[in-house]
Amino acid sequence: MIEIERKFLVTSQTFKNEAQKSTRIIQGFLNTDPVRTVRIRIRGEYAFITVKGIGNTSGTSRFEWEKEIDVSEAEQLMLLCEKGIIEKIRYEIPLGNHIYEVDEFFGENKDLIIAEIELDNENETFLKPDWLGKEVTGDRRYYNSQLSKKPYKTW
Repeated sequence: MIEIERKFLVTSQTFKNEAQKSTRIIQGFLNTDPVRTVRIRIRGEYAFITVKGIGNTSGTSRFEWEKEIDVSEAEQLMLLCEKGIIEKIRYEIPLGNHIYEVDEFFGENKDLIIAEIELDNENETFLKPDWLGKEVTGDRRYYNSQLSKKPYKTW
């Protein structure tokens, strides 16, 4: 139940040409405390409740538990979420042995595009596409829970 991932800014829209799949995501947070973030997510025709723990010092690893729930339940739980619903399209881009998940944000976070890659261990090597920019792993401003409270357009 430990998630290991790295995050990067995206420097161009060319990633869309490499996308294998895209899905609309709407998510809200029942709790944005970094010690125990609780998220409700509707991803296409599926919905999930996710609990994330505080990350390690580098920000690459943290506890994550997720369970699928009915979309109707997620819609009801969204009504209880803190202010600041996140809207984005997630693109899945295979590269080497990994899949990059690239999130293009809308609404209050418009113009922000972040790529994430999940790893098996913190020192794992991976291919970096041309559109991958500055690494922002561990920068809390780019956590979705924080973007819901302090949107990108307010920076």
